Amino acid sequence: MPINQQILLDNRPTGEAVASNFMLVSSDTPELQDGQVLVRHHFLSLDPYMRGRMSDAKSYAAPQPLGQVMLGGTAGEVVESRSPKFQPGDKVVGMGGWQEYSVVSADQPGALRKVDTTHVPLSHYLGAVGMPGVTAWYGLVKIIEPKAGQTMVVSAATGAVGSAFAALSKARGCRTVGIAGGPDKCKYAVEELGFDACIDYKLHADAASLTKALRDACPDGIDGYFENVGGMVLDAVLLRMNAFGRIALCGMIAGYDGKPMPLAYPALILTNRLKLQGFIVSEHMEVWPEALKELGTLVGTGKLRPRESVAQGIEAAPEAFLGLLKGKNFGKQLVKLI
Repeated sequence: MPINQQILLDNRPTGEAVASNFMLVSSDTPELQDGQVLVRHHFLSLDPYMRGRMSDAKSYAAPQPLGQVMLGGTAGEVVESRSPKFQPGDKVVGMGGWQEYSVVSADQPGALRKVDTTHVPLSHYLGAVGMPGVTAWYGLVKIIEPKAGQTMVVSAATGAVGSAFAALSKARGCRTVGIAGGPDKCKYAVEELGFDACIDYKLHADAASLTKALRDACPDGIDGYFENVGGMVLDAVLLRMNAFGRIALCGMIAGYDGKPMPLAYPALILTNRLKLQGFIVSEHMEVWPEALKELGTLVGTGKLRPRESVAQGIEAAPEAFLGLLKGKNFGKQLVKLI
């Protein structure tokens, strides 16, 4: 059995996460038992939600245990199997964590899923045709409930969730506006992802300035907003929401360092009779097959062309993750292991 390199959570961050919160170790891979498979990970998924799990504050998910492999999505290949459900060579996705190999019980529901890489690259099953894509689908379809001709806005527009949101929103006939950081990301959003407009939040020092830009990009106001960021961006969007608008609250990356995020205009939720709903996509597994089918078709037909930021080697994972939290990634952040 191969030697397995792993990244553990060594200590919890106080404030901003740093590289020394993590530890790289090597361990022996245990022998397979009946019903188990050995997966060689090709890609690790890095996602903002992982920052919340590094802390032990009350949250929707249990904290990441100290001294154990960082939890996270993986895509790879079965290299050995003691289960009739999987054969060596099968391409699979699961939650193998920040390590090169994982031993998985094939009988555990949802632990491992075979994927077809004929038309969709393996790495996209961690992004557009995986958890981030389904997140965009659920927030748009089930919470925002768009109608053709309405205006949709998404923050972190060029990330894995935002890029999928654009394709899904445009497919439903909506004007779709992104908020992203930097001219390159905004250009990519419009020219490749199909956004009708994209606003560079880095050009705006406060919510009032950002709201003016939103007024120009959304002359008919905003009917649906998908929130990944919080803070000043949410304040600016609330000022432009139409009556009976819907907000799907998925992430609050502006507050992941533990600093308070006061809301400047909470009365607007009442004034405009807004629906604001937080959600965790793993609690809605019943929609995954429908969502993945649509997302796979969008990627396979070229209507969704997601970009990826790829770090090389497991030792690069911590710095790549810290960069993701600061918006240094361009598209879905992955670590390539093979």
